[in-house]
Amino acid sequence: MRRVITYGTFDLLHYGHINLLKRAKALGDYLIVALSTDEFNSLQKGKQTYFTYEQRKQLLEAIRYVDLVIPEDSWEQKKSDMHEYHVDTFVIGDDWEGKFDFLKEEGVDVVYLPRTPEISTTQIKESLHKKA
Repeated sequence: MRRVITYGTFDLLHYGHINLLKRAKALGDYLIVALSTDEFNSLQKGKQTYFTYEQRKQLLEAIRYVDLVIPEDSWEQKKSDMHEYHVDTFVIGDDWEGKFDFLKEEGVDVVYLPRTPEISTTQIKESLHKKA
């Protein structure tokens, strides 16, 4: 069984997220999503989410491509996650191109998938702000 992992905030879930998850799942048999916790988002990423961690987790768990959702608490946990969850492939959007190549040293394939160009959470938030 091939295990795939991806990381992210997944706030304001949209079809770009679904596309990423579908393509990630197609690379293996079991998809793990490491979901950024509220604390990690605010303290390390400088992001404020609309939905709480538990709400975002519930949304992800309802998606048929996702097999397991785990918390992402720090940038550093990626190396240990590869071993703890017996990951074969690490997947993330291509806007992170090259940033996670160090995970190849952990024995995993690193795949940067193209983002859905016409949609992003930032774009949605900006559009909603303009309408308010």
